[in-house]
Amino acid sequence: MAVVQLNGQSIRVGNVFCIGRNYAAHAAELGNAVEAEPLVFLKPTSALAVEGEPIRLPAYSGDVHHECELVLLIGKGGNDIPESAALQHVAGYAIGLDMTARDVQGIAKQKGLPWTKAKGFRSAATVSAFVPAERVADPGHLEFTLQVNGETRQRGDTRLMLFSVPAIIHYLSTVYGLSEGDLIYTGTPEGVAAVKPGDRLRLDLQGWVSAEWSVVE
Repeated sequence: MAVVQLNGQSIRVGNVFCIGRNYAAHAAELGNAVEAEPLVFLKPTSALAVEGEPIRLPAYSGDVHHECELVLLIGKGGNDIPESAALQHVAGYAIGLDMTARDVQGIAKQKGLPWTKAKGFRSAATVSAFVPAERVADPGHLEFTLQVNGETRQRGDTRLMLFSVPAIIHYLSTVYGLSEGDLIYTGTPEGVAAVKPGDRLRLDLQGWVSAEWSVVE
């Protein structure tokens, strides 16, 4: 059973939704077009890795990239949630990594196949503990960073999101429906790059929460 931590309590995870190409600079660095609506993909709950667990690189990939992201925990599910009420459905905010086997993803994209093998391997979705939503005044004004071995690799600012947190919640609840315990990875800024065994990754969400992971084979 996959669980995350909020206020010292364990919350069972439901679906793991991920939003792709939600920062224009990241889409540009990979040569991807910006989409007219949120680009959604899923990860299995078996991909989750909380702090203290290692990031294990899949043997079938030689080019696994980090993608640092703001992560939402849904506390109250619903369908067709209006943007005006969307934040009332968020229980907490965290920082995490959407790990991506870029070489495997590239082949899948060329063949028009799903990305699951590139995005859903074990430890492909790291997540810190969650900050209670009531402590975060505006998720649309958050900054976050990723350091690899002490060097800053990614800087994110949620003001640069193409689709805001309320817009994402509205879209997902309208198309798929949202449930208590669902996680939403909201997209990564530019600066994605490969990791290797021995790397130490440190993530920080504007001082609210930080977490570290080590990369192993």
